[in-house]
Amino acid sequence: MSVTHDTRIQIRSPASAAQRQAARSWPDLNNPAAWIVAIILLIMPLIANGFFLIEIFATTLMLGTIALSLMFLAGYGGMVSLMQLTIAGFAAYMVAVFGTSDNANISLGWPWWLAVPMALTLATIFGTLGGALAVRTEGIYTIMITLAIGAAFYYFTNQNWAIFNGHTGINNVATPHFWGVNWRADIPFYYVVLAVAALCYFAVDYISRAPFGLALQGVRDNPRRMAALGFNVNAHRVAAYAVASFIAGLAGVLQVWNYRQISPGSVSVGACIDILIIAIVGGITRPIGPYIGALVFVLLRTFALDFLVKIGLDGNRFRLLIGLGFLAIVFWSSDGVIGLWQRWRRSHRPQSDRPGGGRGHG
Repeated sequence: MSVTHDTRIQIRSPASAAQRQAARSWPDLNNPAAWIVAIILLIMPLIANGFFLIEIFATTLMLGTIALSLMFLAGYGGMVSLMQLTIAGFAAYMVAVFGTSDNANISLGWPWWLAVPMALTLATIFGTLGGALAVRTEGIYTIMITLAIGAAFYYFTNQNWAIFNGHTGINNVATPHFWGVNWRADIPFYYVVLAVAALCYFAVDYISRAPFGLALQGVRDNPRRMAALGFNVNAHRVAAYAVASFIAGLAGVLQVWNYRQISPGSVSVGACIDILIIAIVGGITRPIGPYIGALVFVLLRTFALDFLVKIGLDGNRFRLLIGLGFLAIVFWSSDGVIGLWQRWRRSHRPQSDRPGGGRGHG
């Protein structure tokens, strides 16, 4: 049976009334916190200098988008993939190969409006093929297969000179200039990153409420029952990898435009694991979680070194603070920062608003 299964079976499947109501009320326009965050992000160029605008907020949005693709697979599909940064790096390499760079022997010199669609298409195919291998396994084996794909791609780019220019990478990748605007300038580039992140966020939020997303969550919870209902379990999982690969590819294009270069260090095994840490720290059950985790990660990565030097410790141990922060958040909440926030809200909710907290009748 095809992925787009008859939605009448979806209605009969055990979806709660709350889920159906959430599907009808998307997007939630009555959340004042969401409006406040949106306004702050829109006016950020007015209150932040170039360093904070790009190195903190734009980087947060790019890493958060890659982690969002992992969250989509893990949170809604129950599949933990460690190759999402690899897919983003593959897209970045393809932009450099098909576009323009300092290495004329490798880059084909296509305009960006041709190079980018080609890069996204190849990255989506690459991630889908990797997902087709991964869906044949479950649990730790899925993690190991996707990690192996990431490690293989890292060593291949490090040793291949004909296409990827070895450990040197490809430098001075051309960025878009059109309508008289340099879209890599700080403010235009920030708004491009913000727009892509917002589109990916709302797309994932919408898909999670659409028939495909609900079916994917059913496959996550009870694949045997979904197969008995006539759903093609593996097809849904592979389709989820295709969606996640496209999202990761978009972030990879933005990254290569941001740094104007791509090298094997950008797709190392350690960097792949960082994406998992970002997703878990923020919370892997909601689309906003990866962006929260990315902000925490970027702040620690940027300022932890200076903090350690200031207190007389070796600045090269800045990852120690990242690890301690990760352990502390996971120890107190299995759902990351979102779980901590929800626990705090429940603890400060009026007694009459809590379940079973109203006044009795006896």
